[in-house]
Amino acid sequence: MRIDKYLWCIRVFKTRSIATTACKKGQVKIDGKSIKPSKEVFGNELIVVRKNQINYQIKVLNLPESRVGAKLVDQYRKDVTPKEEFEKTELLKYAKDYYRKKGIGRPTKKDRRDIDNYQDYTTEE
Repeated sequence: MRIDKYLWCIRVFKTRSIATTACKKGQVKIDGKSIKPSKEVFGNELIVVRKNQINYQIKVLNLPESRVGAKLVDQYRKDVTPKEEFEKTELLKYAKDYYRKKGIGRPTKKDRRDIDNYQDYTTEE
């Protein structure tokens, strides 16, 4: 079975065209190598899929005949993604809250207070 079809069948991607695009962009890897969407998938292979800034690691258990229901997905794949990958996204959420892009405009009232508090804190030391 083709890798793009497999990823679509086990519901990693919503459509097959999205799965194909992800393969072309290099977001899907087997053995650390970017692959084409037409690459054949076999049992016991480890697939790394980068989706939403998380590197999901999926082990192929079996190949489905067609797209399967959400309850049956675990028969065809095993998710071996380490917990550290999900913890990275938590850190990114906190980093984005305090990051302001340059040229976004004047600081809000809350931003102004935060800046003043920070300046007061640094001058006390």
